[in-house]
Amino acid sequence: MSKDVFVVIEQREGHVQKVGLELLGEAQKLAAVLGEKVVAILLGSNITGKAKMLYEYGADKVIVVDDPMLKLYVTEPYAKALTTVIGLYDPNVVLFGASSIGRDLAPRVAGRVHTGLTADCTKLDVDAENGLLLMTRPAFGGNIMATIVCKNYRPQMATVRPGVMKMPERKEAAECEPEIVRVAFEPSDMNVEIMEVLPKATKSVDITEAKVLVSGGRAVGGAEGFEPLHKLADVLGGEVASSRVGVDSGWIEKDRQVGQTGKTVRPDLYVACGISGAIQHLAGMEDSEFILAINKDATCPMMEIADLGIQGDIKKIVPKLTEAITKFKASKAVDK
Repeated sequence: MSKDVFVVIEQREGHVQKVGLELLGEAQKLAAVLGEKVVAILLGSNITGKAKMLYEYGADKVIVVDDPMLKLYVTEPYAKALTTVIGLYDPNVVLFGASSIGRDLAPRVAGRVHTGLTADCTKLDVDAENGLLLMTRPAFGGNIMATIVCKNYRPQMATVRPGVMKMPERKEAAECEPEIVRVAFEPSDMNVEIMEVLPKATKSVDITEAKVLVSGGRAVGGAEGFEPLHKLADVLGGEVASSRVGVDSGWIEKDRQVGQTGKTVRPDLYVACGISGAIQHLAGMEDSEFILAINKDATCPMMEIADLGIQGDIKKIVPKLTEAITKFKASKAVDK
């Protein structure tokens, strides 16, 4: 009988990715309703030493496949390893991060174990009556939220966007040994050859990690309209983000988008510049600690949920706000 909530822990170059830890926290909630355990699956090379961290973030059990074949992510060997683990343990639920790796790996594995997959979930729950996993995700371009169930096949599988779930508290854990699974890899499993890995050079922080975000909407008007937002973000020590319109219009990169079809963020400060606050955008940032909205329309949804609202033209207010903060910081520096 299928049991337990499994989380596929993503790692890159031996570094455990945040989304896997977020999912361990969510898995604890699901497992509590189901009366099951949380199991972390860690795939990689020379990776066994990371198992203790996963116990500290809430895993009841850690399964490790540690093999040189898994040093770098390649679809075929990773899919074979994970399919082997699923075949051995028969999990009830398997969760993946909706990263580039998770979005590639999850559908391959789902096809091999003959089950369904709900992609890019923003919410997970359990139907207490029948124990089915309720997987909610945006549909029809983010205009509605669809809740999907997988009644007839196991495991129930979903990918979840990074930043959607809250990171669990790390707690001390007794020294727990992981369960090691050996996979009978063959040379033919490495069906592609990686010649070189070229990391993307970037100075910006992932917006899901930023403590301060200055985000622009339609009122920004164009790519050049983001320049004042960059200046404000610089003086605040933050990053620039955008609503969907900025990305669709080609004004800013896709990885800067906040919302149901972008990223979910929880900064300490979210400055919404000319963003009306469509429900799709609010879903991606409404858990921000403090929201400052700047908009001509005092009655728009963003102004209604904001902790502080400034009515007016962002093209006039943002530069003045930047100047005021710069002067304030300079005065504090002089006082010291």
